[in-house]
Amino acid sequence: MDAGVTGGRDMGLMLTAEGTGAVLQQDCGLLAGFTVTDQGRAITPMHRAPWIGQDLPPGLPPHQRVLEGDFFCAPFGAQAAGDGAPLHGWPANGHWGVTRADPGCIEAVLDRTVMGARVTKTLAVRDGHPFVYQRHVLTGGAGRIGAANHAMLSLPNGALICLSPKAQFRTPSGAPEPDPSRGRSALRYPASSAGPGAFPGADGPVDLTRYPFGPAHEDFVVALESPGDHLVWAAVVRPVEGDCWLSLSRADETPATMLWHSNGGRDYAPWSGRHRHCLGIEQGFPGAIAGEDARRDLVLGGRAVIRHVTGAFRWPSGQRVIAVTAGDGCVTVTGEGGAVRELPCDPGHLRDES
Repeated sequence: MDAGVTGGRDMGLMLTAEGTGAVLQQDCGLLAGFTVTDQGRAITPMHRAPWIGQDLPPGLPPHQRVLEGDFFCAPFGAQAAGDGAPLHGWPANGHWGVTRADPGCIEAVLDRTVMGARVTKTLAVRDGHPFVYQRHVLTGGAGRIGAANHAMLSLPNGALICLSPKAQFRTPSGAPEPDPSRGRSALRYPASSAGPGAFPGADGPVDLTRYPFGPAHEDFVVALESPGDHLVWAAVVRPVEGDCWLSLSRADETPATMLWHSNGGRDYAPWSGRHRHCLGIEQGFPGAIAGEDARRDLVLGGRAVIRHVTGAFRWPSGQRVIAVTAGDGCVTVTGEGGAVRELPCDPGHLRDES
């Protein structure tokens, strides 16, 4: 099926293939409405903010007004101010002009530069593959920045967070909401641990592999990769829904996996304690937020690429995922109790230099 325009400047372009669909919203570059049909069931794992379409306070960054799905941010977080951009940079707040809309593939170029770099986005789907293949290319520019894909998952019934092995888990120097009149966190800031099972919390050890780990909290954790070039994966199992969201990337392009737990921990508009059940899985370069001793940046100049494969599939066992391996035309997902799914996939996308 063809990718096609669904509306005006603030609407989007449909991306469809057999069993998979999504919409690219040209304003802010959000990948919204992601749906996979697998084993006869529709899976819609992505988060959508409860305030979309409502009157909101002035001064919000554009992406917060339409917050849903997945987007690309560069510079990452508040570092965007140095580029004269709103929070998370122009890729998350500017307009993307479409240069190609072939069946199952969209290419678009950001209408602004990022620290002088031209940014190109490519999204593709394939018949029978429960994945979206994403690539962001920054050409030219100068400087060192944080940058990441910013997926947001909807977890109303809780979830198990399963990650490929990490070198370290750490929180930034300060909590997302340090003022108790505006919000609260459940973790200690700063803090670190070698594994996710017993991270220092405000009231004792916290298991980062479970969502949520508090009744109302806003927290942010950076999981750092070991040096080298290897497959990075993140699997979020929703046992009640019987499905799993999966992301694949490569360590040299995504040296950190950042976990944003947004579960009723902010009390001011538009959050107002109602932004709940959201988990951000943000894979990329964390920049200074990881701390100067573990700073990892995307270096601009020439051509810099960040590739992702993100998808969803039925996982009725509800088991934790303990392994994801790439094969020839597939990926194999293995659970702790022996459950296995072999999924049609092109892991070669993570090596494609085109």
